Amino acid sequence: MPSILPVGDPAPADGLLPAEGAASSATRDLGLYVHVPFCRVRCGYCDFNTYTATELRGVKQSDYSGQAVAEMRFGAEVLRASGVADRALSTVFFGGGTPTLLPSAQLVQMLHAARDTWGFAPDAEITTEANPDSVDARYLGELAEAGFTRVSFGMQSAVPSVLATLERTHDPERIPLVVRWAKEAGLEVSLDLIYGTPGETLDDWSRSLDAVLENEPGHVSAYALIVEEGTKLARQIRSGEVAEPSDDLQADMYGLADARLADAGFQWYEVSNWARTPDQRSRHNLGYWLGHDWWGIGPGSHSYVGDTRWWNVKHPAAYAQRIAAGESPAAGRETIDAETRELERILLLARVRDGLGLRSLAPEFRQEVAGLIADGLVDGPAALRGSLVLTLSGRLLADAVVRRLT
Repeated sequence: MPSILPVGDPAPADGLLPAEGAASSATRDLGLYVHVPFCRVRCGYCDFNTYTATELRGVKQSDYSGQAVAEMRFGAEVLRASGVADRALSTVFFGGGTPTLLPSAQLVQMLHAARDTWGFAPDAEITTEANPDSVDARYLGELAEAGFTRVSFGMQSAVPSVLATLERTHDPERIPLVVRWAKEAGLEVSLDLIYGTPGETLDDWSRSLDAVLENEPGHVSAYALIVEEGTKLARQIRSGEVAEPSDDLQADMYGLADARLADAGFQWYEVSNWARTPDQRSRHNLGYWLGHDWWGIGPGSHSYVGDTRWWNVKHPAAYAQRIAAGESPAAGRETIDAETRELERILLLARVRDGLGLRSLAPEFRQEVAGLIADGLVDGPAALRGSLVLTLSGRLLADAVVRRLT
């Protein structure tokens, strides 16, 4: 969740959605994202909308769960008043920030409020992100007992020097402990990695992959480091203090990850995500890529229902003020037109292994597929079966593929 908000239209204080938002809503899943905007320290590469204790300016971290619950109730009323179909939540995802900086009782309070407000589908997936140094066995057990089904650990690397460059505070030797505790509690485990950190070598990256595979998670995410403007890391690169990440090295790291994970029984299902089985995919994130609805709770959170997208005010103090007044915390919104909707559909589904059917493309763009196969970017046998599936090279050049299809 980048910290810079888009520019859009004013959002009404009552939050009501255009009538178009109700169209076909019964055919789409509904997910809930809960942003917990607190971190113990700010990592130098991160541009997410997060705050350390010294940056909160007049609001208390301990009040946040009650504010989030209030927005949940407000959101349910908005959806009903806007004529959107009443649906139980298919997925809930607590992200941040570091959700597990809050006491487990506060996460449980928000989860139970979500259940009481919307209800959960029988097989609802309920995930929280966690830093390895922010949980213990008791904490994870309390989450599992309350209904959480999945935990996504921000491992990032197993190499201390790489973690130091990223300004991550956990000890890599803690990873086996938290994974074991999560599994003993009955939680599915994802390990999240970043590759291409300045100074990271291919051998460093191989060590991190070794550590991941030794811990036998059900899911792995691996994202190339992106240097965001305004971050400490961007300033360090500009000053020459650290080297800019190498695109070629990042491509080699991605290829190594894909090969190692495939050999271990993982299958890629989205460009940056691998799972051992289809049941271990992140259904919450798939909801984003497949164009389902979601309501985002918290400062800076984004929501999407029908063709309406909106985003909340950034700072926790401004958010708290809106919630206390009983008003929508939205800072702005936009309604997606047909052309933008089609562009986004292709952009997102092309990244998903089994997402984009060729028949859904306009005829002039279907003609591009043969060239993409010849260029080694799209899998030929899958195309004959009617699906656009990126090859390894195509995943590395996914944006270029999309440009040829739109």
